[in-house]
Amino acid sequence: MAMMISMSFCVNTNNTFTFSNPRPLFKRFCNSTLLLSYTYPQFFLSFYPFFSFLRCRGMSIASLSNKESTTLGVHLTEGEGNLPKLVLSSPAGSEAEIYLFGGCVTSWKVPNGKDLLFVRPDAVFNKKKPISGGIPHCFPQFGPGPIQQHGFGRNLDWTVVDSENVEGNPVVTLELKDEPYTRAMWDFSFHALYKVSLDAKSLSTELKIKNTDNKAFSFSTALHTYFRASVSGASVKGLKGSKTLNKDPDPKNPVEGQEERDVVTFPGFVDCVYLNASNELQLDNGLGDLISIKNTNWSDTVLWNPYLTMEASYKDFVCVENAKIGSVQLEPEQTWTAVQHLSVA
Repeated sequence: MAMMISMSFCVNTNNTFTFSNPRPLFKRFCNSTLLLSYTYPQFFLSFYPFFSFLRCRGMSIASLSNKESTTLGVHLTEGEGNLPKLVLSSPAGSEAEIYLFGGCVTSWKVPNGKDLLFVRPDAVFNKKKPISGGIPHCFPQFGPGPIQQHGFGRNLDWTVVDSENVEGNPVVTLELKDEPYTRAMWDFSFHALYKVSLDAKSLSTELKIKNTDNKAFSFSTALHTYFRASVSGASVKGLKGSKTLNKDPDPKNPVEGQEERDVVTFPGFVDCVYLNASNELQLDNGLGDLISIKNTNWSDTVLWNPYLTMEASYKDFVCVENAKIGSVQLEPEQTWTAVQHLSVA
């Protein structure tokens, strides 16, 4: 269908393009937080190949020329289910993929081509369900509770707000803000920023949650990270001495205890919370990779493997999740920040 969108724009001091007097059709795309260049990539990019991504909520387009995009190692493309995704590439050959739906990192490949993250074969990319795999967000609730399981952070489109180059490596920042959908179940104003940094042998994320409301709120959160693994050979070091809440056999009535093992394995169904866990763990994925999992301000760790309840794929992954199980209390204008750093030797 042929279509014409008439508008004018001005160049801002921060190198973004702000549209003035957009036609109603364009407005509707923006108000729904969809990206015009993603919805009509051939149409849009044929006329504006130097536009890399569109920030709709602010009615602005962040510009990135083809040359700059290559230098930054950030590429916009179409992923599964025609959903927009960012591909980050480092000069050393590592690569990461991030879907804007859910702000979900779905792939982290090291220079030898191995993908250290796992997406379940039953994952769907249709926005009707969160993406099952990679590094989904649990926010503003971890697990079951007053609102939907694991909150709404993994069920919404995040927006690209920044892209930069740090010592030759790509860094992108996504944001999520409250909207009528979120306020219907969690009536607070917030601003979340999620920075993803890719290096030769590491993937780092920084999550910032700011209270932009005029009243205090509390939340719990986690990065529900799926690691590719051979479950029979996978193990985690660094949890000895932590207080445990074991959800097996009854998730609603976890058994309190203390981890006595130097090396924790996955012999069957595993669903265990480790409170005030070490900020540095080591995962042996059973496939020949030792993955260091370091964090700042993620106070807790969750280990999960569904075993026979997910027979098609349980042998191929383990979840080692950095989490904040206890509620974080934020007064107006306060910000909570947590960092996760994954690396291989």
